[in-house]
Amino acid sequence: MDDLHSRKTLPRLDESLLTHLPPFSKLDKRQIRTILDQATSRRYDAGIAIFEEGHDADRFYMLLDGYVRVVRITPTGEQVTALHIPAGQLLGIARAIGRDTYPATAMTATESIALSWPTRLWDSFVQGYDGFATVTYKTLGHRVGEMNTRIVELATQQVEQRVANALLRLINQTGRKVEGGIEIDFPITRQDLSELTATTLHTVSRLLSGWEKQGIVESKRKRIKVCDPHALVIISQV
Repeated sequence: MDDLHSRKTLPRLDESLLTHLPPFSKLDKRQIRTILDQATSRRYDAGIAIFEEGHDADRFYMLLDGYVRVVRITPTGEQVTALHIPAGQLLGIARAIGRDTYPATAMTATESIALSWPTRLWDSFVQGYDGFATVTYKTLGHRVGEMNTRIVELATQQVEQRVANALLRLINQTGRKVEGGIEIDFPITRQDLSELTATTLHTVSRLLSGWEKQGIVESKRKRIKVCDPHALVIISQV
């Protein structure tokens, strides 16, 4: 659990932190000031659980900076990465799906900063702030859609297609242009990619090594760069 020091609310967080984020973009400065005054701000190192699967959903969060990996534990104890969430999105919104416990664990993929509020404030946010509920349920719909897409891929696609599709999704969601291609903008290991695609580390390593030889990707030091996205698109559709 967080100690009092780590949960200390920083003094006078600026309204500009939230004005450009969709859940709050329709609100005036006075409303955003009220929201910020009720928030707790915390910085997390990489590899830290913001909240854990099965624990009481006592807070909900807005990720201001960094990336979060949403992790589920299977009945056999295996860790599966379900989603990656970039900055600017809500997380830990169990109340929105009628739950009082978190359905998954949120692990920081990089150093991250998040605001959080007590779950007891959820209903007042939904009822009192224009656009908050609409954006929340759009976000949920998008995540459910992404999960359904992955389920279909698992059922119908070969491993090579699944890994190609996962890389394409990641560069679409979080990619940044660098010399020679598009890089996934957070550290991601081959093990992470294997969990994301329900395959083995050996298979992912074999595929990436083969694609590196063809000039399609570059992979080193927890960084993956896609040099030829079109080639990946072709692989994903074969």
